[in-house]
Amino acid sequence: MDQSKVLMVVLFFMVSLNINGRGGVAGYKNYTVGDDLGWFDKLEKTTVNYQKWASSKTFSLGDFLVFNTDNNHTVVQTYNSTIYNLCDDSNALDNDTFQYASPDPSASIVHPVSVAVPLLKVGPTYFFSSDYDGEQCENGQRFSINVTYGQGLPPSLRTPPPGAPGPVGQQSGDDTVPETTVPANFDHPKDISDDGDDESEDGKKKKSMATIIGSSRWVFSWSLILVGLLYTCL
Repeated sequence: MDQSKVLMVVLFFMVSLNINGRGGVAGYKNYTVGDDLGWFDKLEKTTVNYQKWASSKTFSLGDFLVFNTDNNHTVVQTYNSTIYNLCDDSNALDNDTFQYASPDPSASIVHPVSVAVPLLKVGPTYFFSSDYDGEQCENGQRFSINVTYGQGLPPSLRTPPPGAPGPVGQQSGDDTVPETTVPANFDHPKDISDDGDDESEDGKKKKSMATIIGSSRWVFSWSLILVGLLYTCL
């Protein structure tokens, strides 16, 4: 084997190790529930299978679920498996179940609605439509996911900004629902650095940088070893 081929092999080896050993952090994700089918029950979209849709994905803190539906359907998020299994949120407790919907879910005039729901808690999380006394839920408009820690919550989701729309708690006693229409340029959350991050965030950044530096040194060391072995075989 001539020297040019040896160098090509070494270079390829170094690039491969650098790509695989970098330990880069993936960004937060926005998932459109049901993809092109949107958020509807089997009476309207016979092929919907939201549990199957969810089973092929990994959900983490800071990710968003975007529900594209209309004002005859609701989005209920709960951490209570009993409520989910019964398709009934009438006995939900505060901070246990949240309902996202348009102002009049049973309106005779149907118009499109998009709802963006952030994932804020690790563990099992359930979603369903409670409209028409749970009939839509019973007809397939439901799914459960398990939320992992991932990168943790981004700073923008740790404390809701002033005036930000939020879910309506079942026990709030308020029939009004905040504006939930998702703008056309919706692209949140973004995986960006923030100079105002707290000390824990700085610690994570330093740890991440240390990991990258350590990986680079490991790549360099093994590359030297490989060069020596290849030249020995010449």
